[in-house]
Amino acid sequence: DAPDQKYLCSNCNNVLKKALQTLCGHRYCSACFSWIVRNNKNAICQKCKEEDPSIISEESLLAEERAFGDAAINKEISELKVHCVTLGCSWSGIMRNFEEHQSLCEYALIPCHTGCGHMVMREKLADHLENGCVNNVTTCQKCQRSLSSSEYQAGWRRKPELCERSLSTFLFTENCSIPSIIKGGCRFSEVGCSFRGSKEKIKEHEKSSVGTHVLLLLQHIKQLKASLCSAAEAADGFIPLAELNVNKNKLHVFENIVAVLNKEVETSNLEIIAFQRQSELDQNIIRGLELKIAELHRCLTQKDAGLSSLHNSLLFSEQASYDGVFLWKITDVGRKLQDSVTGRTVSLHSPAFYTAKYGYKVCLRVYLNGDGTGKGTHVSLFFVIMKGDYDALLPWPFRHKVTFMLLDQNNREHIIDAFRPDLTSASFQRPVNDMNVASGCPMFLPLSKLQSPKYAYVKEDTLFLKCIIE
Repeated sequence: DAPDQKYLCSNCNNVLKKALQTLCGHRYCSACFSWIVRNNKNAICQKCKEEDPSIISEESLLAEERAFGDAAINKEISELKVHCVTLGCSWSGIMRNFEEHQSLCEYALIPCHTGCGHMVMREKLADHLENGCVNNVTTCQKCQRSLSSSEYQAGWRRKPELCERSLSTFLFTENCSIPSIIKGGCRFSEVGCSFRGSKEKIKEHEKSSVGTHVLLLLQHIKQLKASLCSAAEAADGFIPLAELNVNKNKLHVFENIVAVLNKEVETSNLEIIAFQRQSELDQNIIRGLELKIAELHRCLTQKDAGLSSLHNSLLFSEQASYDGVFLWKITDVGRKLQDSVTGRTVSLHSPAFYTAKYGYKVCLRVYLNGDGTGKGTHVSLFFVIMKGDYDALLPWPFRHKVTFMLLDQNNREHIIDAFRPDLTSASFQRPVNDMNVASGCPMFLPLSKLQSPKYAYVKEDTLFLKCIIE
């Protein structure tokens, strides 16, 4: 419904958000009022000027301490009847439930979180990721190749075994029976060795099995001698001379082979002993070098830790602020937003800063893909009180007003939000641990607005957040 004039901000003329009422009786959004006071010295109420410039009095002066929260009007605004203007959406309800609907509206256009540049309806995001998003990739479980969703749908998921690497794995698996066709046998198979394998495997086997082959040869010679004796006895000692000469020649050949093999065994044994001695010397040298390396590594680790500490101290001294005003420059926004979407790095902490030289130690925490009610739809920005060196001398709970600003780098439309601490919240009590629980604005800025080309909140992949503690 068309809102009554009393529900509109005297500055932006939109429905009041966190309404404040001034001494002159006019109402402002909390963020509008803070912006006016901060950017105008001795600011005068604009409505008073418009209504009658001649009756402007001291009550028309705008200052933080001269305005108060209007709980009654805020309650009335929360009950205003509203409807969603997104094309195709038929939702209607009251203002109190509208922000929640905005974060769930199936017809709302939202940017694809993969960074492909497309704006899609929330209800069709899954279809876009599956069928159209060029940045949404799937990894083949067989060959680890990255595939676009369209490639994956087209057939890779159904037949991953057809991919080049999978096919080669299938053809040359160790269990494949094809290679057995080309396997050969050991040269000592005639005397009882049963080993079979490729040429390389046979070479390794013959080199490492000299002793076994000697024993097989000796056993074979004994069998030959036994067979000769048996044949002689069976023939009453009469053996043809030719056959006897043949057998003698065979025995002579085998004896020569055994002699050669014995020499090879002796040579191999000497080489093995020499290798063992050299190996022991090498092992001693290696152990000495390992000890030296370990000592050097320990020294380097200590030096790295010292350098890291010095670097952090230098960085802190360069970025630290001691007047309650802090400007945080965040670079590589695109990558950090993607890390937040994927869960790799959900949030970022700013360097610490102080309300005064010996004041409260605080920092900011930002969720670029949102947190809580703002998850996936908004940038969430929080204020964190840290354990400081002078906490024992400071009043608790923390009572200072906190203002957040996201700076428009074209200096046209800064995003501003502010809050006063809930004195009963644990977030604003004296810290027991390194940090208190963060408190702030889970729906600080819609992601669609952050990434919109109409604004310059992100420029050259960099954004600026400002915090003012009054």
